[in-house]
Amino acid sequence: MSLFLILLGGNLKVTDRLREQIEGARVIAADSGIRHAETLDIVPELWLGDFDSVPAFVPDRFASVPKLEFPAEKDQTDGELAIVEARNRGASRIILAGAFGGPRSDHAHLHLTAALRAVEQDIDVLLTSGSEEAVPVTSETRQYDFADGTLFSVLGFTALSGLTISGAKWPLTNQEVPFGSSLTLSNEVKGDLTIELASGRALLVAQIDTV
Repeated sequence: MSLFLILLGGNLKVTDRLREQIEGARVIAADSGIRHAETLDIVPELWLGDFDSVPAFVPDRFASVPKLEFPAEKDQTDGELAIVEARNRGASRIILAGAFGGPRSDHAHLHLTAALRAVEQDIDVLLTSGSEEAVPVTSETRQYDFADGTLFSVLGFTALSGLTISGAKWPLTNQEVPFGSSLTLSNEVKGDLTIELASGRALLVAQIDTV
């Protein structure tokens, strides 16, 4: 499995869990995401973007990082371009660090939808801020390693069919969830969280700093 870490411009809290998740990853920084490279004490193999939001201070050790520059007026965000580049370099798993928060809520939303697109291209994706994580929910039954008491939601980007949740305070079995429903918000892990979805597009979002 080829693991890539993409550094985005949102919030990032460095935790032991995050460091374990990114161990051994190849790294691409997307524009202002380069600031997280300093925090994580890593040097990316590529720095790309239109460079319109580069931090005022960039450490000298990043001066030699290869750069791939794009025009400001383009059809893709820097984060999306970084995902494409990782895929072209053989990524089978991608961690989007700094995927939440930041100055642009539209960009943060696109990170969520880009993750859904990537998983449909057989790329496993994790979005993280260090305090919050999200992963696409698929038809493959999956068990998660969140601690008891972790708050989580299943965000539907379409109507959902056959949603089954076990190991939760409010379990569901083969549930139909209309698009826009709040039924699957603010649940809580109780045991071994397992989720399965027959059809539809959804993300599991977990507040991992709540326990």
